[in-house]
Parts: sequence; structure tokens; C-alpha cells
Amino acid sequence: MTDKTTRESFGSRIGFVIAAAGSAVGLGNLWKFPYLAGMNGGAAFLFIYIVIILCIGVTAMMCEVVVGRMGGLNAADSFEKLGGKRWKPVGWSGIACAFIILSYYAVIGGWIIRYMIHSFTGLIELAAQGKSAEVFSVFVSNSGEVVFYQALFMVITAALVLLGVKNGIEKSCKIMMPMLFIAMLVLIVRAVTLPGAMKGIEFYLYPDFSKVTAQTVLAALGQGFFSLSLGAGAILIYGSYLPKTANIIKSVRQICLIDTSVAFLAGLMVFPAVFAFNAPPEAGPGLTFITLPGLFAQMPGGMIFSAIFFLLFFLAALTSSISLLEAPTGYLIDHGVKRTHATLIMALLIFLVGLPSAISLAGGLKIGSRDFIDAAGYLTDSIMMPLASMLCCIFAGWSLKDEKLKAELTNNGTINFPTYGLWKIMMKVIAPAAILCIFATGLKW
Repeated sequence: MTDKTTRESFGSRIGFVIAAAGSAVGLGNLWKFPYLAGMNGGAAFLFIYIVIILCIGVTAMMCEVVVGRMGGLNAADSFEKLGGKRWKPVGWSGIACAFIILSYYAVIGGWIIRYMIHSFTGLIELAAQGKSAEVFSVFVSNSGEVVFYQALFMVITAALVLLGVKNGIEKSCKIMMPMLFIAMLVLIVRAVTLPGAMKGIEFYLYPDFSKVTAQTVLAALGQGFFSLSLGAGAILIYGSYLPKTANIIKSVRQICLIDTSVAFLAGLMVFPAVFAFNAPPEAGPGLTFITLPGLFAQMPGGMIFSAIFFLLFFLAALTSSISLLEAPTGYLIDHGVKRTHATLIMALLIFLVGLPSAISLAGGLKIGSRDFIDAAGYLTDSIMMPLASMLCCIFAGWSLKDEKLKAELTNNGTINFPTYGLWKIMMKVIAPAAILCIFATGLKW
């Protein structure tokens, strides 16, 4: 196993924050959040979502970071080191989850690359003719093209992970995250200046709590949990690269703030445009590849704004994918495999496992009633991630010694943590209970 003294680490606390925020910020923020907000009354959903992030999200993420830094290894070995062999399967489940997520995530990442390029090669013209749905259907039915772009996305991801924690993951995220925010701001300015955009802003920012149901709360709970990439081994292994002098409490709060800001801005980017062109706010995942290209086609300079939009999605997908690849790659590295070999092995295996997802929409490959890509998403999002995160909270709260846990969080008493007692209650009882609700409601096939 790798000597801890020679193990890679982030160059700074802010480097960790940006990289971990990049891991958390993904397609869930830009794709799923506007869709769920649209289905659940807009601003009311946003308010509930923010409360859940502050309460449950911060608690669960702090658990993963502290376990990662205390263990100083990948998810599986950190759990074994701190809690014995009986806890190692929890870490293994996180690594397996990251592996499976990336297998289908790369497929969607490939779609995004194709659409980013296609923005300049006829997408907007076809969308103007009302053919957005046809364009998407033709593309996903072409297995060869889908696999090509899936492979391209994996190559880009692997290239960044090959460079290492400091020179690859940290440096790339320091470039991509500012670019992501700039792209979002450009699109927001364009969206809010469209005629009729104010209706979308009102829908998004003025809460109507009469529309809040138990399902709204559960949807916000699930989205808050999944948007932070909890339970997938990625945040935990990033925590293992965090220097001992860094402030975990401050770092986690900043990560959650960045992640929530992106989700908030995503709604501010989407809803004004949706309402300006009288599109349904609850359009669902098809909003990205079908509805929005049609909206861009109606805008002056639609080609440019379409390209910026898909560049934004690409950056969000890539900052997440490198963390997902690092989770299983880090395991091999900790067991003596060189980073180059570990990265290439894992990238190839993940690509091969992702092939059924790539061809599922073309060939009708299904598991039960679900397309293979949807089934893989259901397995990770509804089962593996909630269970792993819940068990991590239980492990940190009930298995780790209180004095060691507090010492790790406060850097041996040098950092003030006045709400430690409240955090312990949240970690031991409330967060696991909330995650169990997500798990229970997500079991519907």
C-alpha cells in the first residue's frame, strides 16, 4: 500500500474546495434542478432545497471529508483502516458507485460534446424547423457515433486524471470552474433580457407554498443529496488528499455554497428563456437536448448561445467525471499501481462497461421496463449512493471515537466549532433518517 508520506495531495485548501465543488457541480445542477423546480412550483422548491443543503448536505459531506482525511486512503481502505474489515464494503460500494456512474455519465458527456459541435453545424437551423426531437432521436440511434463521443469524453477525462492530483485535477478545476461561472452569467444576461422573461423570474423567485406537498420536500431532499455527489467515493478520496492543516468545516461550507449557487443560477438561466418562449417549465430531461435548442433557434445569435450553453454543460460534466474516475483509480494507486497504468486500466474498463448504456437507446437494450442507461442511473442514484452515504454518517457518528473525530475537525483544537454537538446529532440521527427517506422513496422501479 502507498506510503502516506509519498501520497499525492492538493496544493492548497482552496484547490481542494474548487476541485470538490467541481465534483459536486455536475449535470444534476444544470439538468435536473431546473426540471425538478419546474415540476414543484419554482421558488417554493428552491427555498426547501436550500434549507436541506444547509442541514443535511453540509452534515453528510463533512462526514465523507473527515473520514477521507482521517483514513488518508481511498474509500475502501479508509473505512478498513478506521473501522476494521467489516466496514470495508461501505467503501467498496462507493468506489463501485463511482465506476458505474461514470460508465453512463460518459455517454451523456459524449452527447454534450456532439451538441456543442453541432451548434455550429446545423443544429440551430434544424431546431428552427421544429426538428429538435428528430435530431436527438437520430443521433442517439446511431450507435457508432454515440460510442465515438463516449470514447472522446473518456479520453479527455483520463488525460486530466493522468496528470495527477495537483497538476491535473486541481489545476484543471481552477480553470474550468471560473469558465463555468462566466458561461452561466453570459447566458443569464441573455435570458433575463428576453421579452417576457420576467414571468420566468417571478415563477422562480416568488414562492407559492400552496403548491408544496410531501413529494416536493422529498424531491428537494433527493436533489440536495445527489447534487453534492455524496456516497460515490469521490468526495471521500478528495478528502484523503486534503492537507492536515486545512479547515474542513470552512471548506465543506464553501463547497456546498458553490454547488448551491450553480443550481440557483441554472434556474435563473433556464426559466426566463422558457417563459419568454412559452415552453413548459416542467419539460424534463428533454429540456436540454430538445426544448432549449428550439429556444436558441428563436434568439438572435442563437448559434453562439447554444455553443456557450453546451460548453457550460461540458465543463460541469468534466469536473464531475474526473472525480468519478479518481475514486477507483486512487484504489489501484494506493495498492502500488503507477498512476498512468491505474488511470488507463480504469478508464478502459469504465468505457467498456458503459457500452450497453451507449447503445441502449438505439438498440432497445432494456432491463425490465427501463432503458439500460436509465437502469444504471436508477441503481446508483436510488440505491447505492443513499446507502453508502447513510452508512458513512452512521460510521462517523457511532463508530469513530468522539475525541479523534473532534480533533480531526478542529485540527487538534485550533479551529473553533461551536456547533459540534448539533452536528453530531445531525450526523448520528437526522441525516441517516433523511437519507433513508430518499432510499425508501427511490425504490419504485
